[in-house]
Amino acid sequence: MNRSVADLIERQRQLAAQVEPCNHLTADPETVAGVDVAFPEQGRITRAAAVLLSFPELEPIDKATAELPTTLPYIPGLLSFRELPAVLAALRGLGRQPDVVLCDGQGLAHPRRFGIACHLGVETGLVTVGVGKSRLCGHHDDPDPERGQHCPLVDGGDVIGSVLRTRTRVRPVYVSIGHRISLQAARDLVLRCAPRYRLPEPIRCADRLAGNRQSSVWSR
Repeated sequence: MNRSVADLIERQRQLAAQVEPCNHLTADPETVAGVDVAFPEQGRITRAAAVLLSFPELEPIDKATAELPTTLPYIPGLLSFRELPAVLAALRGLGRQPDVVLCDGQGLAHPRRFGIACHLGVETGLVTVGVGKSRLCGHHDDPDPERGQHCPLVDGGDVIGSVLRTRTRVRPVYVSIGHRISLQAARDLVLRCAPRYRLPEPIRCADRLAGNRQSSVWSR
């Protein structure tokens, strides 16, 4: 990719203005997808995985992977430009379009308010949610230890996400708006997609598929 870091940052800021932080899910979705990315062969290959589950049952429907040559080095804050082409290719491999996509990464909880979940949503028009395993920016209190407890993630005076406890006395996850969903709806959806584990089931399945690790959900 023959674009400078300054060009990518400027493009990121332009696209960030197109994020819709309002809820377009008027009812429960019928399907939820999870996407994740790995970089095998010492980063020379970008491998994306997309899995499609029924909701609220969280039963497997479809899965797809895509591998593309990696065209951008690791640049903190600009990872979506590196990952998105393969993610889009993996989603195209699914037999149907998901009602909502959970991304292993950030949405608005990003220094320029444009993580992978926002980028994917703006590019496709899909409803998207960011689910981060760790904090990229902002500050927060610790939510109470029980499942379902949460507290705001704040940066520069703005609430950019929600720190959500998906399992009692287990480290929380960082939920943020990607596109076309409210923070409350995103948080509620993530919690319902995580009935047993810290990470929501669509992302767990995508993580295992991206890493070529067999998930038990596909052997039912």
